[in-house]
Amino acid sequence: MKAVVITGATSGIGFAVCRELAASNYSIIGVGRSEENCKNALKRLRQEFPNAPAVFFFGDLSRQTEVIRVGNEIRSYIDEKCDSQLYGLINNAGCVRSYYMTTEDGYEYQFAVNHLAGFLLTNLLIDYLIQSQGRILITSSASHKGMKMRWKDMMFKRGYNPLLVYKQSKLANMLFAYGLNDRFADRGISAYGVDPGLVKTDIGLKNTGLLVKLVWKFRQKKGVTADVPAKIYAFLLNQAEPLKGLYYSKSGEAAYSRQVNKENADRLWALSEQLCGMNQGGSA
Repeated sequence: MKAVVITGATSGIGFAVCRELAASNYSIIGVGRSEENCKNALKRLRQEFPNAPAVFFFGDLSRQTEVIRVGNEIRSYIDEKCDSQLYGLINNAGCVRSYYMTTEDGYEYQFAVNHLAGFLLTNLLIDYLIQSQGRILITSSASHKGMKMRWKDMMFKRGYNPLLVYKQSKLANMLFAYGLNDRFADRGISAYGVDPGLVKTDIGLKNTGLLVKLVWKFRQKKGVTADVPAKIYAFLLNQAEPLKGLYYSKSGEAAYSRQVNKENADRLWALSEQLCGMNQGGSA
């Protein structure tokens, strides 16, 4: 049975993906922010799929010490329960913040959660994915288009704009997928950016100000339920041979920004290693 790690797995798109994959006989390794959320998610999943192998780990992925702790717990679980095989990693955890906020590590909150957490966790699990010729799916967004990386002020310390910060983090997701393929395709890894479209989730309601909440509640009404984009992730994982595209939506392979190129991907990779305290090309 193929094991898949899903972050942001206790609600919204992440939980819908857990349900979709449990129905397809995958082994679920979920990651959620709190122990309570994880217990509730596991209970709900087992009510619907009592025989599906599933486990949840909790941790605050805005904190790199927590990413490392959770990553090491998952590594131990894969060794003990999955024969050291990991078929898929879905970096789905994300957030929106109305105001400039920094994490425990001193980084802008959206960039830290939406990009750096997935970058660090992926590098902690990459050996298992290589061994399994695995697939890495990253929740991006069409909002990455029309955006450029703000290299001189990545953390938006000047002129913070929550929408632009979010758009930059989604562009970072695409550049990360590009960088993974560039570095690991010859070792069997396939990485994809996924555009879930407008979905009825609570991402815009968590720890945000009144204006963002009002805008998100209005936009939510036009969105689809989370089970719709969940099928994109299952589709990419279920292919007998990995698909060759980089960016997928519910309509299939999609066009992505010209900013998603090797130069920007390499620059972001080097910066991300530095911000995650990693040795160049090595571990944290």
